[in-house]
Amino acid sequence: MSLCSWLATPTAVLVGTSLGAKKGLLLRGGSTLERFSGVNTIVFDKTGTLTIGRPVVKKILVQDSQADKTPELSTEFCNIILLYWSSMKLAWLNSNGNWSEVDILKLAAGVESSTIHPIGKAIVEAAKAQNCLNVKVAQGTFFEEPGSGAVATVDKKKVAVGTMDWVQRHGVVGDSPFQEAEEFKNQSVVYVGIDGILAGVIYVEDQIREDARHVIESLTHQGINTYLLSGDKRSAAEYVASAVGIPKNRVLYGVKPDEKKNFISKLQEGQNVVAMVGDGINDAAALASSHVGIAIGGGVGAASEVSSIVLMQNRLSQFHSTHKLLRCELGDATVACYSYQRKLELLDALELSRLTMKTVKQNLWWAFAYNIVGIPVAAGTLLPVTGTMLSPSIAGALMGLSSIGVMSNSILLRWRFKSIEKDIHKLPLYVKAPLDAENTGNGDARLQRPY
Repeated sequence: MSLCSWLATPTAVLVGTSLGAKKGLLLRGGSTLERFSGVNTIVFDKTGTLTIGRPVVKKILVQDSQADKTPELSTEFCNIILLYWSSMKLAWLNSNGNWSEVDILKLAAGVESSTIHPIGKAIVEAAKAQNCLNVKVAQGTFFEEPGSGAVATVDKKKVAVGTMDWVQRHGVVGDSPFQEAEEFKNQSVVYVGIDGILAGVIYVEDQIREDARHVIESLTHQGINTYLLSGDKRSAAEYVASAVGIPKNRVLYGVKPDEKKNFISKLQEGQNVVAMVGDGINDAAALASSHVGIAIGGGVGAASEVSSIVLMQNRLSQFHSTHKLLRCELGDATVACYSYQRKLELLDALELSRLTMKTVKQNLWWAFAYNIVGIPVAAGTLLPVTGTMLSPSIAGALMGLSSIGVMSNSILLRWRFKSIEKDIHKLPLYVKAPLDAENTGNGDARLQRPY
């Protein structure tokens, strides 16, 4: 076997992975490129993947406002029951305190200060803004379940923060008495249970990535099916899916980490090559079970370790200013516009894997064809016909030439990828926004923080 056939695959893979590294894509070997080039289904996590992963606390509702409503009584023992109800309410207030929004935020932040989930970080940031992050978790009492919530003893109180199911498992009895207003419909909700009582709820909102819709539309145009998996409530998950262009019948909400993994396994049963995109420990099992796991922003340790591809930047796309401030006409007014070039890392990774595999096949066909022709000639096939025979030195030189051809074709992958990038990134050229806005990725201009 000639040297060029040995070089056909590794040279193309080497160029492909080095190109990926320059663009912030950590690709774990040639097998990853091969699998990703054949992907026909991509599943997205919501928080930190299709959203920017920096939620903010928008509203805190306190149970006291509900407790003040005395139930209507119409029995002949109305006065006795009313007196009993009032005494029980007074005892509850004396033992548990008349919770305020700051109290709820303080205790919830005390628990969430030990977590790494984006929503937990949002609660902690809100507490810092209110100067109420002044309680600590009792040693040995903190416990966290990915996808559900966390519980700990804070300020001598057992505080559970997470889903409704989570706080119920930690002593809260009954369903939530809070009626969800229309303004909170699309926001994530966090329940706070204190000593077995549902003390309040915290509404959190995250901003959808500006380029997410373009990425989904590009994948759909290529015939790739897209799904959204989220542990959030239905309305919040469907709102994000609708905003980015994922059909509602491909949205799974309220799912735990093991349920995400099971869904990935179910998709794989139908001859689908499935990629999973996530960023947190909640996604680790699904990332590991998919054909290609993609961690965004480096992910947490567990997510990045099990992923085949890591998008090192914390975004689906990356904005680079072309250092041009242009004047754009908007109706009768002239406004300032900034010109940006967008690097869609997920689409880059997909196209790079396809081009690399195409280059590998070209190299193998070149090596095969060259050897099919060259070896018989070197063995003297032409001697009876032409009376000539290749000398060993010439045959060796021609063999080296075939290797040069393989390596040259692999190096040309750089040029092919650069030329095709222009077709990948078909987004509006001009973005009417200041350089310090969310478009630049510095994170300073985001959702308003009421807390």
